[in-house]
Amino acid sequence: MSKTFNKGLLNDSISFAVANEIRWSKDNTAPWGIHEEDLPPWNKLFGPTFPRGGVSGIIHVDGKKIVSWGDINRADLTFSVAKTYLALLCGVACKQGLIADLDDFVVESAPNIGFESTHNRQVTWRHLLQQTSEWSGICCGIPDQVDHYRRLSFQKTDTRCHFTKGTKRELQKPGTYWEYNDVRINQFSTALLHVFKEPLDSVFERTIRGPIGCRDSWSWTPYDNAFAHINNAQMPILPGGSHWGGGVRISSQDQVLIGQLISQKGCWNGEQLISEDWFDLMTSPSHLNPNYGFLTWLNTNSSLFAGLPESSIFAIGAGGSYTWIDPELNSVTVIRWIDPICVGRFMVQVRQALGAQRK
Repeated sequence: MSKTFNKGLLNDSISFAVANEIRWSKDNTAPWGIHEEDLPPWNKLFGPTFPRGGVSGIIHVDGKKIVSWGDINRADLTFSVAKTYLALLCGVACKQGLIADLDDFVVESAPNIGFESTHNRQVTWRHLLQQTSEWSGICCGIPDQVDHYRRLSFQKTDTRCHFTKGTKRELQKPGTYWEYNDVRINQFSTALLHVFKEPLDSVFERTIRGPIGCRDSWSWTPYDNAFAHINNAQMPILPGGSHWGGGVRISSQDQVLIGQLISQKGCWNGEQLISEDWFDLMTSPSHLNPNYGFLTWLNTNSSLFAGLPESSIFAIGAGGSYTWIDPELNSVTVIRWIDPICVGRFMVQVRQALGAQRK
């Protein structure tokens, strides 16, 4: 396989990304984040936010860097890319035997944290991973209702767009309704914390970041006063995004290594950090949303991003944060702070540059 690329097309794609930076403030003033779209009283920050850098990115092909741009060592918020990191942590928990079966009820291994009601007792780990849990309650001071009728910008139009986000709706049986809901993801994070009985950022550093060679500074910050008492110790409940502040701050350089781990199905330098089977599950389409696996976006029928292959895998966060894995070209691309309207064109251009001379 040729290792040469069309450098002109590659440079053009980078120039396009830099020229189409998201218009979010760089210093934390409005508009910042997505909490402002919520209904009162939840349209406020519950945790800290941080100034951001400019457009940055990095591309790996065959496990090696071929190009980067911007400050790739700057730790910036990555919003819902953190959800995919929670999925990786769940894979670690399964490998360690802390979760025996994804179809077990969560209440069995994480009791007394909000899964006790008749409705919530039906929630399984698989439901949480696929965003079909319909869990109902308050987590970190925020009710699940705040994300009822939520619709993402890149989702196809459906009947939910006729309702105001945050309007309370009738809950369905767990496992029968797909809805992107940050509160339920935070409840999933809470359940993982009680399974590991150790702060999730420490687990992530020890089992994933450290072994794959992440070196830049990073943090996973909770909301204010979002803590649980486990084994006589106070531990942070870490959010699966930055909807209300907090979340993962990480560099593009370290993000691409995590993407590389996903591309290599959990194997790093001959060691299987997470079961290979986990990644087959993680990237299998949900029966309720074929573009979603385990807290990971998919391109089934090329319906998420036209012009990219079905096999593409994504971790996507607000603010124009993307980790894109292209198994056909054995490439991993990280792009930060690009205008989401432009990211599809950017990825198509990158693919043309990478694939133009690869035979």
